[in-house]
Amino acid sequence: MTIVVVTAGAIWLALRVAPLQTVSAAGQIAQVGATLPNASLRGPGELDLFGEVMATKPDFPGPIRPRLSLEHITIDPQVVQMLRADGPAKVELTLSQQLAAGWEHYFLWETLIAVGFAAVPLIAVAAVRRKPAIWRLLTAGVVVVVAVNVGGIALTASGTPKVLRSVKTVDDLVGVDPLAETSPVGAAQPGVQAVVIGDSTAAGWGLPWGQNPTAEEQACGRSPESYATDLAAANQWNVLNLACGSATIENGLLGPEVLYNGEVAPPQLPQAAAATNAKLIVVSVGADDLSWSVMTKLCAASAVCDDKISSAFFNQLLDTFTRNYYQLLSDLEGLPSHPAVLVNEYYSPFGADVGCLQQYGMTPAKVKVLLSRLGQLNKVLAQGAGLFGFGVAAPRFTGHELCTAVPWVQGPSDQAPLHPNAAGELAIALADQQAFPLLSPPPVMLPSPSPSPTTTPALG
Repeated sequence: MTIVVVTAGAIWLALRVAPLQTVSAAGQIAQVGATLPNASLRGPGELDLFGEVMATKPDFPGPIRPRLSLEHITIDPQVVQMLRADGPAKVELTLSQQLAAGWEHYFLWETLIAVGFAAVPLIAVAAVRRKPAIWRLLTAGVVVVVAVNVGGIALTASGTPKVLRSVKTVDDLVGVDPLAETSPVGAAQPGVQAVVIGDSTAAGWGLPWGQNPTAEEQACGRSPESYATDLAAANQWNVLNLACGSATIENGLLGPEVLYNGEVAPPQLPQAAAATNAKLIVVSVGADDLSWSVMTKLCAASAVCDDKISSAFFNQLLDTFTRNYYQLLSDLEGLPSHPAVLVNEYYSPFGADVGCLQQYGMTPAKVKVLLSRLGQLNKVLAQGAGLFGFGVAAPRFTGHELCTAVPWVQGPSDQAPLHPNAAGELAIALADQQAFPLLSPPPVMLPSPSPSPTTTPALG
């Protein structure tokens, strides 16, 4: 009876304290462990996704199931090089193998820890009862612990490694968000040559309305002075601008977006897919995923911007955005019409002189922090696009930032601070125009370059 009680307690404690095993593949860093025993003989495991605990999509056999924690997602040059060299299929296989290996390594450690937990009380019992055969009792206890632990896992959870090896991506563990299902929305639009999807930067937030704007155009802040209109005028295209203020990848591009007036804008990507003859999709997204406007305001109001709390919050948002960005790029790659895709990086709204912003609490030190974080976002945008073979445009507002004589950015007293003005939208269009010849496949035959924003504030 003593050995049975000690064995049960040792295994229970080992499952509580055994360290999760860290595995990594394609920039996805996860930890693998086990849940506490469950009353049922089959069911889902447990996934901690950036602090949000949820059940896994696949079921696992046995009362003890995997407990997985996704710690970090990153895109660095090594990851991009590996994916390009080995291909997505090889990387997916690597991830599944790593998860299965992590499960097996975890139980090796768990068994050793259970043996340690069992040894201590068994030695104490032998000492209290003054049993001379202490090593015999200890050996018997260790054998029982190992047999129950290993035998129990072999009998009830032997199929777990097979299930884990079938997991190719994190989405296989959690499934796709229902809001992110990309089913066709609306009627086909075969007359569209190019589509713009994204956030308020692409919508033209804060710029004048056109004639008779719809309720959705007003709520989304779509203006005829956006860079979509500039591209249409420069190339004689029919450009469909689906961008909407405050759009994120999950709530705007892949899923519907609830607008400030209570209306719901349908997801942008399925609408873009309905433009079956479009040869180009331009993407501007990321700032709202990272709560850039809120973080900028907090930075201005705070004594410093690089405190540990805000830095940790930003890194968590960047991790989540990176995962969602991968999903968006994958969905774009899978469009049946195979359009060229161009991803816009974000311009820098701040220059060397921030004197005009000091009354709002902005300092050179704070601007340095904000630009560093903006650089991290642009790095993710560029490397992700490169991974999928998409193009990247990098608009430069050098010499035309806030506090300059001719800014291309809306100031604190304008309708939409930090957003591009009409000249800024044209500058983005020019950056896109310069990137077109490098796209694969090139979108269409292009006319001669448009004038500089310095001389012409907007086209059309």
